[in-house]
Amino acid sequence: MPSIREFQVTFDCADPERVARFWCEVLGYAVPPPPGGFATWAEYDRSRPAEERGAWCACADPSGEGPRLYFQRVPEGKAVKNRVHLDVRVATGLVGEERLAALEAECTRLVALGAVRERLLYDGHDACIVMRDVEGNEFCLD
Repeated sequence: MPSIREFQVTFDCADPERVARFWCEVLGYAVPPPPGGFATWAEYDRSRPAEERGAWCACADPSGEGPRLYFQRVPEGKAVKNRVHLDVRVATGLVGEERLAALEAECTRLVALGAVRERLLYDGHDACIVMRDVEGNEFCLD
């Protein structure tokens, strides 16, 4: 049986476009062009039944290497800790104060985009910063 090499990460959320655009900024992803026959996503959305408008949004790695991210509207809010989360790898190969500085710089950038810093985990050598996205989903800067 062949192995699967492509996958998509799906987020349940209240405002798919807002969360998708946040993650585009975090990861350098982009929202793909609208379906054929539509000049904009807003135009496409207006063509859909009212109850389906704004129901989803997706973004992708422009290089084609990273997984597609899909955001779908759900009626219930986030109630408990995520069982799966993303680790955003911004300090790979760095240790100690150099690693901490890289994580803190990225944390500052993401807080300006609407992320929330939860806590720093640092033992003098290794570090990560636990954060939340614009709808409260946990992720780590690693």
